[in-house]
Order: sequence, then structure tokens, then C-alpha cells
Amino acid sequence: MTANQITLTTRTPSVSVSELLSQLVPPREFRTSSFDNYRPDANFTSQARAVAHCHTFLSGKSKSGLFAKRVEPKAGIYLDGGFGVGKTHLLASLFHSFRGKKLFGSFLGYTDLIGVLGFSKTVEELAKYDFICIDEFELDDPGDTMMMSRLLSELQPKGVRFAATSNTPPNALGEGRFAAADFQREISAMAGRFEIISIDGEDYRHRPSDAHVAVLNDSELSAWANEHEGDVAVDDFDALLKHLSKLHPSRYVNLLDGVNAIAVKNARQLHDQVEALRWVAFVDRLYENQIALQASGVAVTEMFSEEMKHGGYRKKYLRAISRAGSLSSR
Repeated sequence: MTANQITLTTRTPSVSVSELLSQLVPPREFRTSSFDNYRPDANFTSQARAVAHCHTFLSGKSKSGLFAKRVEPKAGIYLDGGFGVGKTHLLASLFHSFRGKKLFGSFLGYTDLIGVLGFSKTVEELAKYDFICIDEFELDDPGDTMMMSRLLSELQPKGVRFAATSNTPPNALGEGRFAAADFQREISAMAGRFEIISIDGEDYRHRPSDAHVAVLNDSELSAWANEHEGDVAVDDFDALLKHLSKLHPSRYVNLLDGVNAIAVKNARQLHDQVEALRWVAFVDRLYENQIALQASGVAVTEMFSEEMKHGGYRKKYLRAISRAGSLSSR
């Protein structure tokens, strides 16, 4: 099989409520995650303790009476730590181990759901589930954070339980308590119902957030695209950004349906916050589906200005840089 070149800018996918909910499952790389195949680093005992805490959390009484225990557990567990210490692996393990109706999604996946359905309808739909996993809980957008806090506060009395991970950046390793304090402050209405678990360690991928990848010229980018099999999207960067602006982020998953790699021509550094955050959301979807990414013009790890990387949304940009660097090596 050889590459079949397509363009994303010609795709205008739609998405139904049932499709949105069906997308709320662990990303491809975590679909077989379990506590058995998680490998705690012996140099950081908090990793093994986190596994034990997860088992204790699961042993509690659920909405439907499963895992009956005499002591009622907390409604949620919050895994706090830097990149690459296994938070998402543990979150997916919790998801796979929980017996009952459950959902797994990124923080943005749930805020996108609210954007499509409205708050009341989202509460109505999510209340049908016993367990909700939230990966990369965002603490740098006050509006979205408080909206999620309100959502959890509405769902908890209905018997829904939660598990979440933090979005602590790599250079905050050893500062998990500060991220935990941010979480407790920002979701004050719910914080007391969460058990906060700090996980120390180094990024197992040994991939820093400021990793750099080589920039390709158009000829090299074309050769890179042809190395992949199946559908390979080749798009101009500005045209792709313009197309993404016309789609609700909830449609990005369907936009990428069947795509194995994306080659972006004429990439440039982003200085507009709206464009930059839109690109972050797009990279998140690429990473969740492990779709290879490469660019000409500017390297995929150089798309955010220094001002942005030190601004209010730095955690989002550092995560996107880390993920784009990983995807460029696939």
C-alpha cells in the first residue's frame, strides 16, 4: 500500500450526540492499559503508591452498588504530576477496571460537549454514567475550569464518580503540591470530594517540552508524506487554520477519520492567541489518535512564540510542543 494524498480543507464533517459520546474512550495508545502493565519507577515510590490508591478508590461503593464497602469513598481521585510519569496510563487503567457505565475524555472533550449540547443537556446525558475520567484537567482557563467545577458539582449528587489527571508541565516536576493546590482552589465546590494523589518522576519518554525537530523543505516534506501508507493529508498551514476556524473542535476527530499522517506546508510561528489555542486543540486530537505530523517552513515544535510559551496558557503550549515533537518522529 502507498500513500493516498488528501486534503483536510475539503472535509466538512458533522457529528451527532451519540458520536460525541462514543468518542469518549481512551486514546488508541491507552486502549490496553492496565495496572498490570504499568511499570512504576523504583526511584520514585510515589508511582507505586499511586497504583495502590487507585485500587483503593476502585474498591469503594459505586452508584449501582458495585464494589460494596462499609466506608463510602470520595467521589473522585485526582492524579497530579508532570509529563510522562504515567498519569494517563493509570487513568485508563481505572477506566478499564471500573465495572459500570463509564466515559473517558480530555478536559477539552467535555467542554466541547457542553459547547455543542448546552450545560443542562450535558448534565442530563452524563448523569446516565457511573464513572467519568477527565484527562489533563485544565487550570489555566478560569471560565472553563469553573464550568467543569459546576458540572462535577451537578453530577456528584446523582452518584457519578470521577477520576482526573493534571496538566502540570515538565519544569514543575517536584512541585506537584502547587498544582494540587491550584486544583483545590479552582474547583472549591468539589475539591473536598477528591483524593489528591501526587506522582513524582521523570518523563519516561525522556522528551522535554522544549524538544526541537528538524524543519523540512517542501521536497523533503513530500518525501516524508510518501513514506506513509493509507490516507496522508497534505495541507497549507494557513488554509488549514482557516478551515479549522469554521469547525467546532468536537468535529476534529471526524475530520481526521482514516488519516495516518499530516504534512503541513508553509508553517509559521503563531502570535494570535485564538489561532494558537485552536492549533493546540488540533494537535491534541492528532496525539490521541497517534497521527504522524511534519511541516515545512517552521518545525512543528517552533509554532508558538516565546511570549506565548511564558504567558497564561503556557501549559497548553508546552504540552502541544511535547506532543507535536513525539508525532513528528512517528
